[in-house]
Amino acid sequence: MNDEIRAREVRLVGPGGEQIGIKPLREALQMAIDMNMDLVNVAPQAKPPVCRIMDYGKFRYEQQKKEKEARKNQKIVDLKEVWFRANIEEHDYQTKLRNVVKFLKDGDKVKASVRFRGREITHAEIGQRILDRLAKEEAVAELCNIERMPKLEGRSMIMILAPKN
Repeated sequence: MNDEIRAREVRLVGPGGEQIGIKPLREALQMAIDMNMDLVNVAPQAKPPVCRIMDYGKFRYEQQKKEKEARKNQKIVDLKEVWFRANIEEHDYQTKLRNVVKFLKDGDKVKASVRFRGREITHAEIGQRILDRLAKEEAVAELCNIERMPKLEGRSMIMILAPKN
């Protein structure tokens, strides 16, 4: 901007967006100074470079406001974890199912895990059935996509559910 522009002549755009034409750099700078504004190079790769007369401080302020608004509107997706046991009772299962549904409705991913203790690991198919049942539940199936199918990792079997958009 201003004195940092190195071209001999520039295509000049006025503060309202109107085309002024191709002008020598000195003349364009003088026009910007007369209007009490800055000369900003908006397209340096063009032949000749395109410069615009604008209030650069106001422009930066507007950009920061837009960025702040965009950050405010974005949703951060958390990964919530729900632990099941291989010999889980029905009521406990229903409680954890309600938590999974709540997390998915809030737009968070859910990591459903079945933790095996002791010799339970020899019956990994029990954990597989619990996670398959969870994925097939009507309340869960309509809210999510299965991001990762149930897979045994160490002493736990893990499945990841992602909310549908």
